[in-house]
Amino acid sequence: MKETIYIGIDIAKYKHDFCIISSTGEVIVQNNSFENNKKGFQLFFSYLKPYNKADVQILFESTAHYSMNLELELIDQGYSFMKMNGLIIKQFFKAQTLRKTKTDKADAFALTQYLMANTYKPNSNRLYHIYSLKSLCRTRDRLVRERSKFKIYITNELDKSFPEIKKFFDNKISITLLYILEKYKNKNKISLMKDYDSIRKVSAANFSFTRFLLLKQLAKESIGHPTETSDFLIESYVKSINCLSEQIDSIEKQIIEAVRKLDTHILSIPGIAEISAGSIIAEFGDIKNFESPEKMLAFAGLEPSIRQSGTLSTEGHMVKHGSGYLRNAIMRVVNSLVMHDQVFNEYYNKKRDEGKHHLVAQSHVAKKLIRIIYTLEIKDIDYDINFVK
Repeated sequence: MKETIYIGIDIAKYKHDFCIISSTGEVIVQNNSFENNKKGFQLFFSYLKPYNKADVQILFESTAHYSMNLELELIDQGYSFMKMNGLIIKQFFKAQTLRKTKTDKADAFALTQYLMANTYKPNSNRLYHIYSLKSLCRTRDRLVRERSKFKIYITNELDKSFPEIKKFFDNKISITLLYILEKYKNKNKISLMKDYDSIRKVSAANFSFTRFLLLKQLAKESIGHPTETSDFLIESYVKSINCLSEQIDSIEKQIIEAVRKLDTHILSIPGIAEISAGSIIAEFGDIKNFESPEKMLAFAGLEPSIRQSGTLSTEGHMVKHGSGYLRNAIMRVVNSLVMHDQVFNEYYNKKRDEGKHHLVAQSHVAKKLIRIIYTLEIKDIDYDINFVK
């Protein structure tokens, strides 16, 4: 009879605890650990040498980036592994014992027990691409948020030195506005501008000569009081924004390339381009590892909490467990979906007609999106509006 080897690994920053049990019930290793370095990896793999790689099943929790090197080493060595949401493991552990035991070794044992009691669903070979995508998308997200801070800083300075200019540019820190501020810095110099052609080129011909003259006049009549300090800060903030924008553009090219390599069906949904698709894929990982769309909703923290008291049962707010990056990425594409796709538009308006608040209606659209994504990826099909109606 074929013997399966079950291994649970509790991941930590500097060391990993593990437990090994055979399908016959023999506890091969109950309490052991290895350091998160080359020597530690060699020790761990020495325990696996006696067994056929195809017979080894490995499980550990999704724990930030601490497991990344181990995962990549497992792939290089030809082993499969399965990652699991930590909340599911904790619930399983609580169901197995009444004791409030919480140690790394106990967690490793619980992981092994879970693995023995459930279907093994190893991560796919797309892991390399997904890891790269996750790093790229999260870095982009941080840079975008950092750039937004500098845009707020510029707004604060303009409120003092040239308060009318933001409204003139529809309250947006556009490329054209950044170019003007970088070149002229304050209202006094802007009122004397002469180089219209360079501004026109930067704006891709969207900044007319009439607006050029209106801006000069606005600068002359401005109530702002520019100072050397405000000029210096505005110049500094503009440089920071431009630098961040260059980095973001470079990262976005990498994301687009990585997403296209994955050949995902998410891109067939109208309103979802590579950047948004990349953020969703990067956080979910291999969607085929999820048993149902409800598990995906739970992973994203989009399922509602349930409150029960006697015969009364109500749905509360979203639990918001799981990845905030994922939840934000999904919610960001909702508006685009409502604008570009009939099905999502009708579904959103249906919820609004039912009296749902705008944000609540958006959350319903987000949940519908996840269910559709699950269907597309599991069935290996492209989006079809007639199919999802």
